[in-house]
Amino acid sequence: MAATLEGKVALVAGATRGAGKGIAAMLGEAGATVYCTGRTTRDHPSTGVYAGVPGTIEETAELVTAKGGRGIPVRVDHLQREEVDALIARIRKESKRLDILVNDISEGGRHDWKPFWSVNLEEGFRALANGIHTHLITAQAAAPLMIRTGPGGLIVEVTDGDYIGYHGTVFYDLVKTGVNRLAYIMAEDLHDKGIAAVAISPGFMRSEMVLSYLGVTEENWKDGAKKDKLFADSETPYFVGRAIAALAADPDRMKKSGGVFGSWALAEEYGFTDVDGRSPRLNRQWEKVFGKPLVDGPSKTDYFWKLARRETGEVSRECAP
Repeated sequence: MAATLEGKVALVAGATRGAGKGIAAMLGEAGATVYCTGRTTRDHPSTGVYAGVPGTIEETAELVTAKGGRGIPVRVDHLQREEVDALIARIRKESKRLDILVNDISEGGRHDWKPFWSVNLEEGFRALANGIHTHLITAQAAAPLMIRTGPGGLIVEVTDGDYIGYHGTVFYDLVKTGVNRLAYIMAEDLHDKGIAAVAISPGFMRSEMVLSYLGVTEENWKDGAKKDKLFADSETPYFVGRAIAALAADPDRMKKSGGVFGSWALAEEYGFTDVDGRSPRLNRQWEKVFGKPLVDGPSKTDYFWKLARRETGEVSRECAP
C-alpha cells in the first residue's frame, strides 16, 4: 500500500537535485506539503562543484506539486543560523507544524581521495561544515517546532551506506559517519517526545553527478555498468524518497529510531518499487560482483580506493572486478 502523508508538513534541506529532489518529490507523491530549500534558484545559479549541473529549488517544488503534494521553494544557506531560523519561523507561521525533517545538505565539494596525512585540511574542514554543521544547525532550529507539533515526527539524516566501515578517505568518512551518529544522538534526545530519528542511505543512485561522471543519461543509464558493474542495479533518486515516505507513514517508526538503513532494505520491508518499476537491491548486486555480502568491510574499502584512483587518474581499470 502506498504511503499516505496527507496533512503532513516536511522540510527537505538540500532539495535542489539528487537524493534531495527525489525525496521531496516522493513526499509530495504521498500528499505532504514540502518546503524545498537550497541555494540554487533560477536567479542564483550553482557555483563550485555543482556549476552547470541541472536543478533549482523551484523545479523541485514544482515537481512536488505535480506529484500531488504542495511544493514551496525557499532559498536558504543552512550554514547561516539566521536564515535557518527565518525558515522555521516561516513554516510555523504558514503551516503551524513540522512533521518531517530531511537533512540532505551535501559537503559541497569534491573529496581529496588520499591517505589522511596527504589530504587538504582546509578543504576537508569546509566539507565538515557543509556536511555536518548545516545538519545540526537545521535540526536544532527545527526541533522545537517538531516537538510542538507533537508525537509522530521523523528526522532523517541522508547518509551513504548502512555500515560502520571505512568510506575510503578521511573527511568523506567523517561526514557520513558523523550524520549517522547525529541521527543516533537525536533519537536518544527525542525519544520521550515520540519523534524518531534515523539515517537512511540510497544505493547506487543515478544522480545528475553520477550520470555525468559515467557518461550516460537516464535514458541509456545501463551503459554505465560497462564502467562500474555495481551500476547495473542502480536506482533513481526517487527510490530513497519512497523509502523515507514509507517510513514516515509507518505508525511503528519509533522502533527504528536511532538506526541506519539502506533504501534496499526498506524496500524489502515496505514493498515499494522504484518509479521505473524496478526493484534495485545494492546488497544483491554487491554480492554478485564481489562474491561476498555488503557487510564485508575490506571489499568496500578496496572498492572505494579503486574508485578514487580511477577518478584521480592513478589507475584505468574498472572499479569493480
